[in-house]
Amino acid sequence: MTSGADAAGDPDTRPVAAEQPAAASVALEIGPAPEGELSAPARPEAEGDAEGVAAASGADAMPDADTGVDAEVDADVEPEPAPEPRGTRLDDWWARTLSTPRRRALWYWGGPAIVVLLAAVLRFWNLGHPQAIVFDETYYVKDAWTLLNNGYESTWPDGADEQFANGDTDIFTDDPAYVVHPPLGKWMIALGMGLVGGAESAFWWRATTALAGTAAVFILMMVARRLWPSTILAVIAGLLFAVDGNAIVMSRVALLDNWVMLFALLGFWFVLLDRAWARDRLQQGLDAARASGYDPHYGPALWARPWVIAAGAAFGATTAVKWSGLWFLAAFGVYLVIVDTLARRRAGVPFWATAAILKQGPVTFLLYVPVAFVVYLASWTGWLTTDGGYDRHWADDPANQASGFFSWVPPVLQSLWHYHQSAYSYHIGVHAEHPWQSNPLTWLFMIRPTNMYFASTDDGSGGCGADTCWSSIIGIGNPLIWWAAAIACLYLVYRLARYREWQTGLILLGLAAGYLPWLMYLDRTVFQFYSIAFEPYMILALTAVAGLILGSRDDVWWRRERGIATVGVYLVLAVLVSAFFYPLWTGMPITPDFRQLHFWLPSWG
Repeated sequence: MTSGADAAGDPDTRPVAAEQPAAASVALEIGPAPEGELSAPARPEAEGDAEGVAAASGADAMPDADTGVDAEVDADVEPEPAPEPRGTRLDDWWARTLSTPRRRALWYWGGPAIVVLLAAVLRFWNLGHPQAIVFDETYYVKDAWTLLNNGYESTWPDGADEQFANGDTDIFTDDPAYVVHPPLGKWMIALGMGLVGGAESAFWWRATTALAGTAAVFILMMVARRLWPSTILAVIAGLLFAVDGNAIVMSRVALLDNWVMLFALLGFWFVLLDRAWARDRLQQGLDAARASGYDPHYGPALWARPWVIAAGAAFGATTAVKWSGLWFLAAFGVYLVIVDTLARRRAGVPFWATAAILKQGPVTFLLYVPVAFVVYLASWTGWLTTDGGYDRHWADDPANQASGFFSWVPPVLQSLWHYHQSAYSYHIGVHAEHPWQSNPLTWLFMIRPTNMYFASTDDGSGGCGADTCWSSIIGIGNPLIWWAAAIACLYLVYRLARYREWQTGLILLGLAAGYLPWLMYLDRTVFQFYSIAFEPYMILALTAVAGLILGSRDDVWWRRERGIATVGVYLVLAVLVSAFFYPLWTGMPITPDFRQLHFWLPSWG
């Protein structure tokens, strides 16, 4: 799906357009209203001109005495119908609006900037409410504070949540706490408390998470514009992500999963950037070899791939927040090899498969995996450089030290490995019942969202205009966005099989890396809000379908008009539904009856 003006005005998208496979080129050449270099759609000729042409034709066709039969035959031939007009008046107006380079540049950056501003308002407004520990903040906020103070997670006395929220933040002990997630996400939460505002205000222990959610909206728009050279589609993707409830809630509570989403999305973006980078340098290497008279049977080994290094670092950071990031690292590592294989095949490399797997594959591995490991290990710096962390000195006991081949490993790393074994055993053994747990099979359809916070007042002081006021924070995604995105994902599975579009495959890979591994743990205690890790790819799937519906300005006017109207009406309704649900996403006081109106499924309440 492309847009003429965007392709002309977006310098970073020109290489991408060339990547579309020939089999799918027609299917992909549909998109939003082009944004600049547009010609006016064909218009019917004026009546006067038509009559003049008809009169002239009629005069030329006047039979003489010898052509009566020919005239009769000509009279029976009907004229060919005029071609239908293309595009709409809106396309013409948009082309005139973006008719100068300055205006195109303003739209190129101004459109995404407005969406980012909207996302920031929705995430930061009244962020300090409630001034209370919400749901799993009881682990991650307090762990972040002790990481900042002790360098490792420490224990807290009973009832510490209320005291912490009231500003008594230094009641932690020096005893180590047993935690089962790596430290990076908690370090990111600690940034807001340590570098800016302290732990006394809930705003500051949530601030960096809200910033991560806002940044993710911007990154998603950059990804969308790279997938389809269109600022309009990028703005649509960003808008849908900015106003969705699951994304808003996960940006307003200090949990780890928003950081999983952000770092994985960064890695996705870097892999996408590497496609054009590697393809161009492969072609340059092949051209240089052929120009010198050498037949490159395998093609060059590409070491200069900074985006692969960046992707490895990003996926390493994802894993350093939660181990589920390993699936992103593995999935996109395989993807890089597949892309290299296809690129060498298209470039005419004789032994393309062997070259990609045995020559370029090891190089890609060395650029990709070690940096991920270094980033992951670096996240444990506090535990490694202090003495108080849980199991920090486990291997100091001679009875616990490794023998044989692994005896050379330093005791501190042996202790860290033992800690990881213990945490993994915990993860696979979590089966305790929880009132808000949800089966991963239902996540795409948002059957059981998580109620993270509830408070009530009965004395008229709640601020809702009634005696009884309830406040909730429930991770309900915008139903119009979430359910449409789920349908779009299923459609893209069909579309990948039918057209083999690389954009479709990449989106589904991101979705699969974030979602499918959870299907192996259907009996574990897990929650709907884990889906934030793969929500960006659901939004991209929905954006892809929106682009198909929009069509292009070269479509016949009625199809183009209907496409614009359909997408426009959908976006307006989605924003209105988000406004309706916003009180349940932010803990605003409302009446019980109004709260009940938001439970569109019985399992939501």
